[in-house]
Amino acid sequence: MRHNNSGRKFSRTPSHRKVLMQNLSKSLLLHGKIRTTVLKAKDMRRVVEPLITLAQRNDLHARRLAYKVLNDHKLVKHLFDVVGPLFAGVPGGYTRISKLAMPRRGDNAPMAVIELTKSLPQPKEAESSDESQPAKEE
Repeated sequence: MRHNNSGRKFSRTPSHRKVLMQNLSKSLLLHGKIRTTVLKAKDMRRVVEPLITLAQRNDLHARRLAYKVLNDHKLVKHLFDVVGPLFAGVPGGYTRISKLAMPRRGDNAPMAVIELTKSLPQPKEAESSDESQPAKEE
């Protein structure tokens, strides 16, 4: 019997599962939206939402707890400086899972898009690169 054994195994070892959730969480926090299987998206929600709640606290201990999960100082800074203030005052429900109509080609796995409910601001580098090029003279 599986009493008190929550979570899915995904046919992986515990260390591989941990790294899988770490990498998916990193991608979601950086890009704001990723495409993955439905079951991985549902499990990833259990990792990402507590991280955003920690980002709202914005103290040293919260940063250390977030680093323990993400293992990347730049990403922790991004989480606390960009993502955390975006969700200030929001009590929960930071992610949205939308199922896609077409399953994955090859193994027919049901696919989904998991995204943050509020969109991340676009990087300023992309906007300034278009403006920095001088107009061509003929």
